[in-house]
Amino acid sequence: MQFNFQFFMNDVVEQARKEIVAAGYEELRTPEEVDQALARKGTTLVMVNSVCGCAGGIARPAAAHAVHYDKRPDYLVTVFAGQDKEATARAREYFEGYPPSSPSFALLKDGKICTMIERHEIEGHEPIEVVQKLQAAFEKYCDEV
Repeated sequence: MQFNFQFFMNDVVEQARKEIVAAGYEELRTPEEVDQALARKGTTLVMVNSVCGCAGGIARPAAAHAVHYDKRPDYLVTVFAGQDKEATARAREYFEGYPPSSPSFALLKDGKICTMIERHEIEGHEPIEVVQKLQAAFEKYCDEV
């Protein structure tokens, strides 16, 4: 029996997509969808998803749990680095002053970057530490719901 790496990776990507959508994030797969989502008034958390271990073991669980907080973004969206390349590139245009990083989180208000949690703040950390970083950003930039 021969191992089909592409088939395996398609399954990994599909599972990663399902996890973040199940957590309440709107998937943006085209540059146009990114522009429409980030043009909305209010706060938007963008989760830059990926297939790496720190995305699956830290970032996605943190993304799911951080939103259970009194203050949180108006919108939750995600782009998938390495998969939806054009959408991810467009989202990164909004992250002025920050280099490309995945997984990562960007918090925007009215389409302008407020803060970012980059890969180096995710990789090697516990999910609860990332939840706390996200909730600290929500506390500073988001309204109570």
